[in-house]
Amino acid sequence: MAAPTIDALGQFSLTTGLGPIGRAVNFTNSNEAMLAAAVIIVALFAFGLKARALVPGRVQALVEVLYEFVHNMCVDTIGEEGKRFFPLVFTIFSFILLGNLIGLFPYFFAFTSHIAVTLALALFVFLFSTAVGFYVHGFGFLKFFVPAGVPVWLLPLLVPIEIISYLSRPVSLSVRLFANMTAGHVMWEVFAGFMLILTAGFGVFGAVASIIPLGLNVALAALELLVALLQAYVFAILTCLYLHDAVHMH
Repeated sequence: MAAPTIDALGQFSLTTGLGPIGRAVNFTNSNEAMLAAAVIIVALFAFGLKARALVPGRVQALVEVLYEFVHNMCVDTIGEEGKRFFPLVFTIFSFILLGNLIGLFPYFFAFTSHIAVTLALALFVFLFSTAVGFYVHGFGFLKFFVPAGVPVWLLPLLVPIEIISYLSRPVSLSVRLFANMTAGHVMWEVFAGFMLILTAGFGVFGAVASIIPLGLNVALAALELLVALLQAYVFAILTCLYLHDAVHMH
């Protein structure tokens, strides 16, 4: 019997979802996970807000905490204007959070570990915030790339730097989420593979020794849960910061 091998990147492979129908429209397991995340979000809020009880139950309390958390984030970061952008930020936060969380369960696909998904989200945020800047300030938004109080002779050097820094936003925003989610899942797979290799190669001794990678995997599970929450927050707060720059230009 061949010894077990570690295929840490195999979990990120795209496969066809929804059988023949999915094959006909190129519907993948990543699309399935995104659809599942959207359905869970809608169902959670529909069920949680159905009762509208004065003393909320667990689901209603969870929904209200998430709502208030993101609402306060928008207002505190953007200002009163942030209320207009709350639905967008809340949708992005919820979608990424659910995408991160469902990827932690067996047989689910972590679509936030694909750069194509995170880059699409980052590009949308970048283009939307830029459009807001031009909508609010017109072509005066171009002054955003001219640092205040800088001598005129330095502008030819600093303006290109400001433009490059601005254009790098979608890259940093997408890579941060993609890299963190991918790294965690790869480590999970590696330590799980260690357990199988030790057990298959060293018998009873290997089974006892596999307790070490098992314990590390349990610790990684807790860490991955924290990372899932933190990365959704980071993406949302950076979205708020970009919108703040677009509205206030400072």
